[in-house]
Amino acid sequence: MGQLEITVGGDLHFSARWESDAPHTIEAIRRMLPIDSKLIHCRWSGESTWIPYGEFRPGIDYENHTSHPAPGMLAMYPGGISECEIFFPYGACTTSSKVGQLAANHFATIEPDDGWQDRLREVGRRALWEGAQSIHIDEVE
Repeated sequence: MGQLEITVGGDLHFSARWESDAPHTIEAIRRMLPIDSKLIHCRWSGESTWIPYGEFRPGIDYENHTSHPAPGMLAMYPGGISECEIFFPYGACTTSSKVGQLAANHFATIEPDDGWQDRLREVGRRALWEGAQSIHIDEVE
């Protein structure tokens, strides 16, 4: 299984490993790759950013789901009560929306390297104070 390479704002780079407990979510994400989108700050979730997908539905159920992803845990909410979205937390957060708490499928985790936590906090700072940031996600072998 490959690895995800993630670039935020053109200069913040991360590698992430797939989480084997979410095979259907991984397949859904793979069908979406490469992802080139905007990463925006979450309004209700705390220290997290997200990629909104509106009415898109990936056709998956809950698996390996959590309402409290840790920094660096990528998680997809498949839609239903709220819109489909990918969470990219940089600190303490709860997956939620204006209608309440959600659970999202944890499908990948940032691989720790030198400075990864500082870069993750910078993602949050930029999204909060500078606005939407570009994000590119793709799989590499």
